[in-house]
Amino acid sequence: MSGQRTGVSEVQDELGARLKAFEGRATAVARAGKDPVNEPMIRHWCEALGDTNPAYSGPDAIAPPTMLQAWTMGGLSGHTGRSQAYDDLLTLLDEAGCTSVVATDCEQEYLRPLRPGDEISYDAVIESVSDRKTTKLGTGYFVTTRMDVRVGRDLVGTHRFRILKYAPARKTPKAPRPRPVINRDNAGFWEGVDRHQLLIQRCTGCATLRFPWLPGCNACGGLDWDTVEASGEGTVYSYVVMHHPPFPALDPPYAVGLIELAEGVRMISNVVGVPYDKVRIGLPVRLEFQRYEDPGGALVLPVFRVPEGEA
Repeated sequence: MSGQRTGVSEVQDELGARLKAFEGRATAVARAGKDPVNEPMIRHWCEALGDTNPAYSGPDAIAPPTMLQAWTMGGLSGHTGRSQAYDDLLTLLDEAGCTSVVATDCEQEYLRPLRPGDEISYDAVIESVSDRKTTKLGTGYFVTTRMDVRVGRDLVGTHRFRILKYAPARKTPKAPRPRPVINRDNAGFWEGVDRHQLLIQRCTGCATLRFPWLPGCNACGGLDWDTVEASGEGTVYSYVVMHHPPFPALDPPYAVGLIELAEGVRMISNVVGVPYDKVRIGLPVRLEFQRYEDPGGALVLPVFRVPEGEA
């Protein structure tokens, strides 16, 4: 086993060295922007962002500094003459299994404002390739390119753009919901739930309703009983919001309510239909049955939904 780990490590070290060799390689040299800095593009940018700074209009207008990259873009037709280095780097990462990409961040430095009529040029270089990193998205490498923007010989700004090129992490199947423990005392209740009926036990001796199901009446001790079907109307008698501990089958935070049914008994169930922080004591709720499919088979559970407009 140790030999296998050593082999994997050697492959990763070799890949890392090949990736590091791309650092400092140019991806564009003395490229010209397709358009000079101009007022229409500045206006469109400001309108899109809702930026009303007076510095960006009028006879002495400057371009918003954050437009720095906009003047270098090739548009739908793209740029010609780009260096092969960047494509070769991405191909190497693809071959290593890092087939997905996401932009992570950019950094810009402004040395002087751009003004309408300025014609820009730029150089771009692969500035750095990180060591192998493991993230929630997957394992891969951060690649940073640096673009130096000039007007004539003057450096006016620097734009760094960083991506993560990664092999997607394997998704862990969501755990199945916990299943109820069914025994001879409560089997009738769960059979009713499967039929979308919420059944309440009723003592045939004293007519006392009881929930949860029990083998005998807690009022008179009688052992005989029948059932009544709940209307489904209820209110939140009490509740908790679950944050911890996390449980794989459920996504916290979520509300668990003690529901007082119209018939007078109480039961614990999830409160759905509103955000967890909108649940409150006295909130009216209505029974519904939710079906869950998982590897263990279909599962039907009673939950209580807050009617629209009640939260």
